[in-house]
Amino acid sequence: MKHLLSLLFLGFFVFGFSQGPEIPKKFVLDLSQFNGSILLHNTDISHLITEHPVGFILGFNRKRYGDEAWESEFGYPDSGFTFAYQDMKNPVLGKHFGLYAHYNFYFLKRNVQLRIAQGVAYNTNPYDRETNFRNNAYGSHLLSSTMLMLNYHKENLIAGLGFKAGLSLIHYSNANFRAPNTSTNTAALNFGITYDLDGGVEYDFKPKQFKEKISEPIRYNLALRGGVNESDVINSRQYGFAIFSAYADKRLGRKSAVQFGADVFFSNFLKDLIRFQSISFPELDVAPDTDFKRVGVFLGHELFINKLSVVTQLGYYVYYPFDFEGKVYNRMGLKRYFGDKVFGSITLKSHAAAAEAVEFGIGIRL
Repeated sequence: MKHLLSLLFLGFFVFGFSQGPEIPKKFVLDLSQFNGSILLHNTDISHLITEHPVGFILGFNRKRYGDEAWESEFGYPDSGFTFAYQDMKNPVLGKHFGLYAHYNFYFLKRNVQLRIAQGVAYNTNPYDRETNFRNNAYGSHLLSSTMLMLNYHKENLIAGLGFKAGLSLIHYSNANFRAPNTSTNTAALNFGITYDLDGGVEYDFKPKQFKEKISEPIRYNLALRGGVNESDVINSRQYGFAIFSAYADKRLGRKSAVQFGADVFFSNFLKDLIRFQSISFPELDVAPDTDFKRVGVFLGHELFINKLSVVTQLGYYVYYPFDFEGKVYNRMGLKRYFGDKVFGSITLKSHAAAAEAVEFGIGIRL
């Protein structure tokens, strides 16, 4: 399951980056060193914050010049892959080796670069009941990881060489795939160099392509999501879950659409948690036969980038027999369209900053 999760994450992104014309091809490497601090987002990890993590970030970028309409719509971003190494400077937390897919977006006459990267990381020393019981941040070797980099960025200053400097934020979590999962966030200062593999050859950006405004009727979507997760009780079992979703969406233009719909959750880990609380914590007054199912309604937004889209949803449980992390939930993630109707998705469902599960989904847009 761990290796499957890794392949699905990377394959999902590869599909998104491999489409479209390949001329001109222009690639840029970047290498940055960073030094940072672990943010205290949860007091439960305060005993783990002892030193300042260090590491490096290596990026491989393909420049985009407007061969496809979406490229000019988003300011000619780069697409590519990132490798990151991070030493947490605490033997309890170990080290991380991460592989990501990313987009670089540019602002202020392309002097400011924002990298948004998503991928997987391998942690060398996760929680173990006997050998590493103090690590309540990571319950598994394989973690989901998100990286944000905001840099002052200048390429081709001397014979293809340039530099970048700025701020990075790196998040590690296994999204309750296995407890514990308190997670960590590292904020860091980074400085590095860039190198144009063409030695500084420049290409002109193609003008923004004029297209008629997109106008669609309301579309209806059905989606099935699933995966595996575990409650926050350490050494409880992992269980599969299923989510059925039905929603309507309305395009607002070329880039975005709004959504409204409902989810039905069959979260089997809650069966175990209900049984555990009914026996171990009678003061909570949880009946052992409490229904584990939940039903929610949500509002959402979808941002279209080529065949990929970024989904954000905010929901509220209207059927909520068992109290778990509150009645408000949120979902963020990616969709990839295969043709006009069928899509796949990878999303993170959470309650504020408390992740519940990574969801793998398939759906149809009618």
